[in-house]
Amino acid sequence: MQIWPAIDLLNGQAVRLTKGSYENVKVYFNDPQEILAFFTSKGARHLHVVDLDGARDGKAVNFDTIRLLASQAGCEIEVGGGIRDEKRIDAYLSMGVRYVILGTKAVQDPAFLEKMLQKYEDHIVVGVDTKNGMVATGGWLHTSDLSGLAFCKELERMGVSRIVYTNIAKDGMLQGTDLDLYKELASSLKVPITASGGITHLSEIEKLKQIGIGSCIIGKAIYEGVMDLSEALAFESMQ
Repeated sequence: MQIWPAIDLLNGQAVRLTKGSYENVKVYFNDPQEILAFFTSKGARHLHVVDLDGARDGKAVNFDTIRLLASQAGCEIEVGGGIRDEKRIDAYLSMGVRYVILGTKAVQDPAFLEKMLQKYEDHIVVGVDTKNGMVATGGWLHTSDLSGLAFCKELERMGVSRIVYTNIAKDGMLQGTDLDLYKELASSLKVPITASGGITHLSEIEKLKQIGIGSCIIGKAIYEGVMDLSEALAFESMQ
């Protein structure tokens, strides 16, 4: 089980949203390097970074901050949020980012996604964010008429190497993740799934592992001290 501690960036600060709402923001660190230092001190081998400004507006507002984090992390990094052209993909990969997450662009332009998969292969990951089972785009502000499971099946057909799947209703609530959803995904798909949104307790990581989910993203539970990061990271070495 890979554990991906999360840093969400808004105006250069490390924040968390509740249910993806930009109207419900809590700032945890004015300097994101502080939380990065905490993650690495605990032995984190993976880092999930989201440019929330980019996700909403499509502009790389936090590009320099992400470049700084990438230069200091010393671990495997994935970045998402507003990545909608090849120039930005190449820029992130060139600074040492391991995976680039396409979300809105993957939904709106499948031909672009296929082209990027052919060129960058497993460096391209797709983020599937859903509200009531339907895919959301534009920083979770718009909901499409495409079901999350149907989209995942299409992504699998296209050869996507991994999908980051988020149930927005659970995100930032500290009330647990949607285990039934991930059980359905694991049983319906062969493509690896990263669980994201609402993971609060160590027992959930164990259950996700048991149903065949190979990685998960943890954010607010760490920031609020509900989950001990060292204990979560111990799952990476378990058979």
